[in-house]
Amino acid sequence: MNKVQFDVLSELMKEPNQSQRSIADSVGISLGSANSALSALRGEGLVEQNGTRVTEEGKAVLEPYRVKNAIIMAAGLSSRFAPISYEKPKGLLTVHGEVLIERQIRQLIEAGIDDITVVVGYKKEYFFYLEDLLGVKVAINDDYATHNNTSSLMAVRSILGNTYICSSDVYFADNPFRRYEWKASYAVQYSEGPTDEWCVQIGGKGRIKSVSIGGSDSWYMIGHAYFDRSFAEQFVKVLEEEYDLPQTAPKLWEELYLDHIKEFEMVACKYEKGSIWEFDSIDELRLFDPLFLENVDSEAFDNIANVLGCEKSEICDIYPLKQGLTNLSCHFRTKKGEYVYRHPGVGTERLIDRAAEVKAQECAKELGIDETFIYEDPVKGWKISHFIPNARQLDPHDDIQLGRAMQLAAALHSQPLKLDRRFDFYEQSRAYESALLEHGSIDVPGYQQMSEAMDRLYGHVSSETSQSCLTHNDFFYLNLLVDDADKIYLIDWEYAGMADPSNDFGTFVVTCELSGKEARRALEHYFGRVPTFEETRHNFAYIALAGWCWYVWSLVKEAEGDNVGEWLYIYYDYAKTYLSKTLSMYEEPEEGSAA
Repeated sequence: MNKVQFDVLSELMKEPNQSQRSIADSVGISLGSANSALSALRGEGLVEQNGTRVTEEGKAVLEPYRVKNAIIMAAGLSSRFAPISYEKPKGLLTVHGEVLIERQIRQLIEAGIDDITVVVGYKKEYFFYLEDLLGVKVAINDDYATHNNTSSLMAVRSILGNTYICSSDVYFADNPFRRYEWKASYAVQYSEGPTDEWCVQIGGKGRIKSVSIGGSDSWYMIGHAYFDRSFAEQFVKVLEEEYDLPQTAPKLWEELYLDHIKEFEMVACKYEKGSIWEFDSIDELRLFDPLFLENVDSEAFDNIANVLGCEKSEICDIYPLKQGLTNLSCHFRTKKGEYVYRHPGVGTERLIDRAAEVKAQECAKELGIDETFIYEDPVKGWKISHFIPNARQLDPHDDIQLGRAMQLAAALHSQPLKLDRRFDFYEQSRAYESALLEHGSIDVPGYQQMSEAMDRLYGHVSSETSQSCLTHNDFFYLNLLVDDADKIYLIDWEYAGMADPSNDFGTFVVTCELSGKEARRALEHYFGRVPTFEETRHNFAYIALAGWCWYVWSLVKEAEGDNVGEWLYIYYDYAKTYLSKTLSMYEEPEEGSAA
């Protein structure tokens, strides 16, 4: 049985009583090809001689091609859909009156595929209702935050075989699913002119020979794929062999396939333009559904409209900004200008005093240190700020810029303003330690010894007389932005409070990864002179305390499922290095003075 005969036979299984003209139109072939295929099928006894009904033998021949199940991947964050994706997964957005994933599930069911598994990760609980509503199964992807969508297929690898592979956020204008499929395939549409999509080069019998990112006048990959049993078995083998390799973590499953494309047989399944819709941004979705924003159930867009006094339809040019360790932020524009919407990260309500942050922001705005601030909700922590076009980050390794940063810190510390909140690195580290213990005992090797040494260091520091002033406590280059007019803005005041001014110096050295020479130079800029031994010792102690505080904070975030990455080691390394250095300066001052 060839491909045309298969298409005719599977079409007759779906709709048996058809004319030859109808068969030709449905399959997309000429009337002559339909006649020829039907004649061959009758000759093999697969279709009744005097009709178009499939025989029992024909049904048996089709059985190996029957689609067994469908996998819908719905685990990712979809950060390009910020801020809506901060509130709910992209697959649950309503487009033209239908929830994307619900529409797709119903299309699968209409095609006779009722074994459907939704793979979830980010905000997984939002999808559980689908089990009762539409009878699907749910599989949990625990690796969604550390791996790309290879992790979703890894989670369901045992059930792959004659399987549709779908994404929850795709809109199919017409139902693309069939009860029977010829062989492994990937949906493609044609682009007239240039495109940034994954363009396929198609060989004989429709086989995908190669793929390039970007091209012109080309077929490109979009929508869903289909794994037949042979493809699935081979893909699972590769997946299991390479999943734990570091280079696999950021890869899409399609990239894993392309790495071995010569070993796989997958054909291009062509669809007319407009049949399949993927939305890479909110602005793209609005072009497809102009009333999307007006109808979207999004607290973030309601917040923006209420604070700025604009219509939701005005909000555009929305894209995610570089994500911080505690928050998620996106850029947007209205008729009045460009702004940033910040969404608080998971668990930050337990770590951050939002009311104190609001007061600190208001103080910073009054002082002209951060004029970007517009509004922050003192309970929920979302914030709206002015966006600084063409902003660049301060370079802490440039001596002139280092001096400007230290002078800004000195100016901040000289202000008589006060907050009710107190921020002590040692006390804060103990609070983080309590949060960490909620996840179980702390069995990190060396942790207890460092903790006890920090107790000794804090004993020395706390016995010294020092001032308490308004400090930023997250004072480093990522929060120091320079605009086109060379004005510096100190942003993100989540940890601001009354503290020893050395808090900001300690944080700056650690997070900017200053060398010992640069740290001493920073102190000279701060004081406007060469600091004394006692001043140096005191400030160096706060490098250790800052490193320790943020190290314990990082352990908390990791325990909560976040990936702090290299910062975990950076904080640890500065805490360890300066702990030893400053204990020597306190307990063996003659020896420590040479450190």
